[in-house]
Amino acid sequence: MELIVISNPAAVADESSLINKLFIAGLKYFHLRKPESDVQTVKKLLNGIAPRFYERIALHQFHEIAADYGIKRLHYTERAREASNTIQWQSKLDDGFTLSTSAHDISGLPGLTPFDYVFYGPVFDSVSKPGYQSKLGPDFKLDKTNIKPMVIALGGVKIANLANVKAMGFDGAAVLGTLWNEPDEALERFKQLKENLPA
Repeated sequence: MELIVISNPAAVADESSLINKLFIAGLKYFHLRKPESDVQTVKKLLNGIAPRFYERIALHQFHEIAADYGIKRLHYTERAREASNTIQWQSKLDDGFTLSTSAHDISGLPGLTPFDYVFYGPVFDSVSKPGYQSKLGPDFKLDKTNIKPMVIALGGVKIANLANVKAMGFDGAAVLGTLWNEPDEALERFKQLKENLPA
């Protein structure tokens, strides 16, 4: 199973240093999502991250700066995806990008094959967004026959429910609040998530 970390939407003390430590601890993919930040703030954060990790970073905003950093992963929010089209996605794929997106309607997954993986949620009640509750029952099972896109569980993912994520048929889990609600504990929390991640 994949384990993906999404950035805190707000600034975190010594954030770039902490992100470097997460990568050194084995983080495979980091989604840089700063919807309220400007491009200079995002660039400043990237400038503090070791360039050898750029290939593991996906940009949610400011796709236009990807080339400046050699970043080859772009994430399309549901809104951004709806405002774009297959020709644009294919152009990015032809340029060697890996694409991901978000979805809240499971019925739309088969139409998202240009994307390598899709965040789907909330799978559990959100840790970071109070009132953002799961719509899935406890016996939910992902009815997925296609290899692509991979479907990554998002929302309320904690150490205690990683095995449930696997049992539901997801290809991986994305975490946000579990790491960033206590930034001082983020590195240790990531290590615990990684240790408890089902194969």
